[in-house]
Amino acid sequence: MAAATETEWKTDMTQRTLLLFEDTLPAGAKPVYLPAGARAVYVRSGSVDVIGDDGSRFLWEGAALVAGKEATLAAGDEDTVLWRWELADGDADERDFRFRSAPEADSTLKLRAAFDFDDRYTWLMRCDTVRFPAGGTALTHLHQGPGIRVVLDGEITIETEGTSATHLPGDAWAEQGVLPVRAPTTERRPTTFVRCFLLPKQNKGVSSIRIVEPEDRAKPNTQKYRVLAEQVLASGT
Repeated sequence: MAAATETEWKTDMTQRTLLLFEDTLPAGAKPVYLPAGARAVYVRSGSVDVIGDDGSRFLWEGAALVAGKEATLAAGDEDTVLWRWELADGDADERDFRFRSAPEADSTLKLRAAFDFDDRYTWLMRCDTVRFPAGGTALTHLHQGPGIRVVLDGEITIETEGTSATHLPGDAWAEQGVLPVRAPTTERRPTTFVRCFLLPKQNKGVSSIRIVEPEDRAKPNTQKYRVLAEQVLASGT
């Protein structure tokens, strides 16, 4: 009976792919049309109007949107750079997620990562920023789900599973969520990264971080979080 239960649990896991693109929309470019799909959009620089069946939203530099419906991206009167995360099937072709029929715009894949999702949960997509003071460190921790981060300013080192990698502005990396991570930052200046990750919907509006080491749990976090946008994904997304 125990073996059957374990087998049943394993069949509830689905591999999905998260892709991070850097999109460039020149000032005054023709609108870009996005198909339906679970995505987050962060404005790295410039501004953009996001137009859908249920209205429009103006996003300025540092703002973000999480959505799952078809959308039109209308560039403003200045060059705009977007960071865009797309959640796709495990064997997705990245070319299907670049801007189509938009020769004035450009899409460059920064990173793709495959993650296993437990289909017994309903999932939430969140886009937020994490800011450290100079020399701040994220103590050894894990999260309730996976995602892709990208450095906005500063420098951060990710230590996990015996490996260490340092990331500079514009660098992206993936985290599984369930694997412990320690993350010191540079002492020369503050560090900020932008993150899109997937969490069980019970995390809506609350932090997903869990400190691993008992001796660290009473210590204050040096990092500050700002949730820019989040949305519970439709079943089957």
